[in-house]
Amino acid sequence: MKAAKRLPIMMYHHVTPNGGMINSTPQNFESQLQWLKNNGWQSVTTQQVEEFLAGQPIPAKSVLLTFDDGYLDNWVYAYPLLKKYGFTAVCFLVTSWIQDGELRPNTLNVTTDFLPECPEHHECERLIEAGRSDDVVLRWNEIQAMRETGVFEFHSHTHTHTRWDLSKESAHKNERILWELQTAQAILQTKLGIRSEHFCWPQGYYDDDYIRIAQKCGYQYLYTTDAFGFNLPSTPASQLHRFAVRNTRGRSIGKRLKLAVSPISGSIFNWWKRSKQLRRARKAAREARSM
Repeated sequence: MKAAKRLPIMMYHHVTPNGGMINSTPQNFESQLQWLKNNGWQSVTTQQVEEFLAGQPIPAKSVLLTFDDGYLDNWVYAYPLLKKYGFTAVCFLVTSWIQDGELRPNTLNVTTDFLPECPEHHECERLIEAGRSDDVVLRWNEIQAMRETGVFEFHSHTHTHTRWDLSKESAHKNERILWELQTAQAILQTKLGIRSEHFCWPQGYYDDDYIRIAQKCGYQYLYTTDAFGFNLPSTPASQLHRFAVRNTRGRSIGKRLKLAVSPISGSIFNWWKRSKQLRRARKAAREARSM
């Protein structure tokens, strides 16, 4: 078996007919899965991620599909398409948002006329803030149903998804993130019977203190929103790169995957994108100083 030298990790949030911010339509998501399947790519599990980082071989065209936050549309639209094409995915859950309740319809069992509404991202945020997370977030038995089929596995994205470094309690951010991590871990163990070692940072924020605290809580594999780097067997498990998937057709995914595994063109692309980020940051700093 030819083994992977680099492991791309794809980041999704929503799959809904609305499209929009951090959202793929079902048609485009299906096109992406079709492209992956037709071109010989296969999804991997977190166990295979662990094996890859330990220097063990995994198939050459391996990719990890991840979903952040745990929105209802992951059950309604994404799960049926993943199951149809034989792919697996990882979902990082915000445990305080999840409620109990009956299974809601999805595209496996009803027509589109009877599916629950799955709004765009900002409306989801508004409803969650208003205490209506059950309207737009997965329920525990939907999570369990997806998990039992082996299509989805579930890990932690904290308990409340709060950026404590930007809050009024920023001076106590380390204590707050410790509480977040411990609480989420305990709930996942109670509800799903798992002791997760995989964790995704809310809004991509982390620092050295956060990494140390996460590792202390048992999370060894830490997923970032840093798109411009390679996941190699030598990559620290505490800084796994992911790139966001846009609302585009499958062929564009192929172009982005090529950059994620190519040592030459990928390195040039990553250098160029990081340079742009640095220039923007410097410009913002200059403008802030001049105000």
